[in-house]
Amino acid sequence: MTLRIVVDDLTHEATLRLIATHLAGMHELTPACSVHALDAGALADPAVTVWSAWQGEDLVGIGALKQLDDERGELKSMRVDDRFRGTGAGRALLRHIVDEARGRGIRSLWLETGAEAAFLPAQRLYASGGFTECGPFGDYRPDPLSVFMTRSL
Repeated sequence: MTLRIVVDDLTHEATLRLIATHLAGMHELTPACSVHALDAGALADPAVTVWSAWQGEDLVGIGALKQLDDERGELKSMRVDDRFRGTGAGRALLRHIVDEARGRGIRSLWLETGAEAAFLPAQRLYASGGFTECGPFGDYRPDPLSVFMTRSL
């Protein structure tokens, strides 16, 4: 699969729809107090860069990088459209974000994902990308429904 990965300005209807689908899915799987996914408004924060991956005219997935400080970034809102799951699109987006973070001089990446069985594919993707489990970071607090991961760049 050949993907075109671009910085997304959050104005394309398909991008907004996938963000809404992602957020709704997180609320279906997890109590609201443990949902840390960002909506489109929060993703528009200047500290956040969102990328979208396209195959032709089809939106394949999204992923974001939140700059925590000069040396740390947080992976946010990774989501592949259901039609493209299992195609390597998530892995391609993850590699792209890691490369972009490295290019910005970020020295470590961090993320939070769910702890339930539905999140095992995401946990495996991140582990295969060099992430290891760690404790809460930033403003996160210990939560049995969250898995925290990090990797050095």
